[in-house]
Amino acid sequence: MEPHDFWQEIHPAEDAVPPPWKDRFPAELPDGKILFLPIRPLGDGGKGIASLILNQAGFAVETALADHLAARLSPLDLDVVVGLPTLGLSLARDVAERLGHARYVPLGTSRKFWYRDELSVPLTSITSPGTSKRLYLDPRLLPLLDGARIALIDDAISTGTSIAAGLDLLDLIGHRPEAIGTAMLQTSRWQDTLCTARAVEPERIRGVFQTPLLRSTPDGWVAVPV
Repeated sequence: MEPHDFWQEIHPAEDAVPPPWKDRFPAELPDGKILFLPIRPLGDGGKGIASLILNQAGFAVETALADHLAARLSPLDLDVVVGLPTLGLSLARDVAERLGHARYVPLGTSRKFWYRDELSVPLTSITSPGTSKRLYLDPRLLPLLDGARIALIDDAISTGTSIAAGLDLLDLIGHRPEAIGTAMLQTSRWQDTLCTARAVEPERIRGVFQTPLLRSTPDGWVAVPV
């Protein structure tokens, strides 16, 4: 597949291929269908990950992922969806709409002049190494969160640092989300950041699909045993 061909369509279950994988990982969706993800090496150590960049995905893929995530969150009777920037915002909006909400709450990294520093926390991301940002909540949106059952959504959870920043920001105003939602749970590295360090119960974290850490072999890529 060419680089621009990834994330453009959902494939039938019979298109899945067993390991070792050459250039793509077959992520299985809840209905058994397949989304092929490009495999990206992690440095020179022989490890790799399957990648998802949601704002480059075809509309059919965006729709399918939002449908699946909304279905996973709908039993929780949520009042509001909070989205993490930047790639999590479109997913959060689509999920909120499917849950029957009239709007959602977007967090941001651009400080507007009416924002308050006490409503912000540091933010780091594995996909933007070496950058220093802050995560902000628009103070005008605070009333939407009062007494609400909240879902915090990002497009992918890898190390868990972005979601952790969202949790820290909600904690500043006395809120703990009922659920954390994502399209992709990438490996299991996020468990230390979220479940161990921040005591998030695993059942609160709901992903559409999960991908393993990968290891390079002479014949291709294989999953690293957990």
